[in-house]
Amino acid sequence: MSDVNLDNISRFVNELIKKGFDDVAAKVEVVDSVMTKIANSSVSIVQNWKRTIVDLYLAKNRRIFVLHFEPKSFKDLQKHVDSVISLADRVTESPIYAPLPEPSKVRYVEEVIDKRVIEAAHRENIESVAGMMQVGYNEIILSSSKGALLEEKKTFVQGYLRAFAQPDGSGQWCYTSTTLDLSGLESMAFTASRYAVDSRNRSEIEPGVYDVILSPMVFANLLEYITSMASAMSVIMGWSMFMKNRPGDVVASQLLTLQDEPRNTELPNFRSFDDEGVETCNKLVIEGGVLRTLLHNTKTAKYMNTTTTANAGWINPVPWNIVVRPGSATLDEMVSEVRRGLFITNNWYTRLQNYVEGMFSTVARDAIFYIENGKIVKPVTKIRIADKLGNILKNVAIVGRELYNIQWWEVGIPMKTPYILVKSINISKHTI
Repeated sequence: MSDVNLDNISRFVNELIKKGFDDVAAKVEVVDSVMTKIANSSVSIVQNWKRTIVDLYLAKNRRIFVLHFEPKSFKDLQKHVDSVISLADRVTESPIYAPLPEPSKVRYVEEVIDKRVIEAAHRENIESVAGMMQVGYNEIILSSSKGALLEEKKTFVQGYLRAFAQPDGSGQWCYTSTTLDLSGLESMAFTASRYAVDSRNRSEIEPGVYDVILSPMVFANLLEYITSMASAMSVIMGWSMFMKNRPGDVVASQLLTLQDEPRNTELPNFRSFDDEGVETCNKLVIEGGVLRTLLHNTKTAKYMNTTTTANAGWINPVPWNIVVRPGSATLDEMVSEVRRGLFITNNWYTRLQNYVEGMFSTVARDAIFYIENGKIVKPVTKIRIADKLGNILKNVAIVGRELYNIQWWEVGIPMKTPYILVKSINISKHTI
């Protein structure tokens, strides 16, 4: 799609208003990236993408439509838009409709474009990268019928490595950033390899209640579900453990503080403006265990009689970058505080059995260790956490002092998370 620029997008929005829509917004995202995959310590495949993604928000007579395309040109969108016009009167009015906000001055986050990332994205091969690495350039353009015309550019780096050690050891770690930081990638490789070697010769343990150290990867995976439930739309739709709570309620340990930081330029989801064109701001979601705010766009804010937090999503408010306030403990100090417990470095297959109660289970994978009397005793296998997300939050006993940049296919929202110690967690057996 070669006709992407501010003028063309603004012109396209104005044409849609002339067709009879009350509100129109167009978000165009251009992503130029390369992914290198490694299998058996060798480069197995290198894939390049240059994608142009167009999202449209259309409203007519309080009826809302959101469309998603990867077109060759704006002309390709016309027939789809025309079909929406014919359907508009047959669709039920939205109970959460609110007009798009008037544009206001947006203070841009300092632009982060690492030329080394762009150069890497145009190489045919990145042989120095172990595991999987994706580097790319991202440009976002937003235009609305209220007059918003905004643009932002950035680069991103994502990678993860899974290492294996005979006979049964495995470890995994990941990394994400907006700049090409080789030390972060080297640390990713070292951590995965160390966990693989240390987790050889595994044994099984009995299910029960254990104190559990969660790695930054595991904690980030659980926080993705928790922060998604902090979306006001999740509360409205009945998909949230915070349905019974209001800002000011205690929902977690006083040791836990959690922020949404769209203006943190170290993480790839930094944004100066949300999808409604509202200037973003860093905000406390949980502070010292107290719920401070839900995440809002103008629709949910109007529905709940409050103000937007600049987390639009045209329908569903979303977190941008999640950052946990660090504590003061090292990992070794955490281990020394555990009398009978587990250290879980990775997980997958996280599933919610009851959203309102926060009942979930997740399968531990790769390096898992049994701890007794302050020391790691042995690697173990075949366990899952089966508890409530609320218990995870409330039973945090120690927060690590070092934060790690986390994002991979089990953690879609970029995060900075520490190791944490959580008391009295239910552990069950996992059988294949």
